[in-house]
Amino acid sequence: MRCAIYGRVSTKDKGQEVENQLRQLRDFAATQRWDVVREYIDHESGSTGDRDEFKALFEDASRRRFDCVLFWSLDRLTREGTLETLQYLNRLAAYGVGYRSFTEAYLDSTGLWKDAIIGILATIAKQERLRIGERTRAGLDRARRQGKILGRPRVEVDAQQIGALRASGLSWAAIAAQTGIARATCQRAVRADAASPVAA
Repeated sequence: MRCAIYGRVSTKDKGQEVENQLRQLRDFAATQRWDVVREYIDHESGSTGDRDEFKALFEDASRRRFDCVLFWSLDRLTREGTLETLQYLNRLAAYGVGYRSFTEAYLDSTGLWKDAIIGILATIAKQERLRIGERTRAGLDRARRQGKILGRPRVEVDAQQIGALRASGLSWAAIAAQTGIARATCQRAVRADAASPVAA
C-alpha cells in the first residue's frame, strides 16, 4: 500500500521533536510493508488548515497519489476542533484514502473499526454543533435583555421623497441608485403611502 506520512510541530519545536515523530512513523510503515511515497511536514500551529504541507497533502490525496495517511496523533493532523477534524477525515474517505494514527490505534480507517470510529466522531461533532447553537442563542438572548438591537439596522425610507422622484420620471432602478435603498423597498414604501388615509 502506498502511504503518505504527515508530521507537524509548533514553530517553537522545529528540530528534534519532528525527527522523533518521523523516525517512528517510518519504522511503523515499514512493519506494515507500506511504501512511503512522500512525507509532509509543517512547522506551525494546527489551529488552522492554512498550512502549506497540509494543503498539499489533501491536494495529492484528491489525486489518489497514495492510499493511506499516517500521522503521529490526531492533534498532529489538526487541532481545529471536532467538526473540522471530522470533515478532514471524511474528505480523505471521499477520496478513497485511508488514515491511521500511530499513537491512537483505534483511529484506523484501514482496520476493522473504521465504521465505529466514524460513527463516534460524527456523534461528537453533532453534540458540538448543538452546543455552538445553544451558546449562540444564549448570547442573543443576553444581548436582547441588555437592550441591544440585533440584525441589520432599520433603513429610513421617505416615501414622499421617493414618490416625488418617481413622479419626475425616474425609473425605480435610478431611484434605488440615488437613494441607496433597494428598489423593492422603494416600491413598497410608495404603495403603502398611497394606501394610507389622508389626514383631515
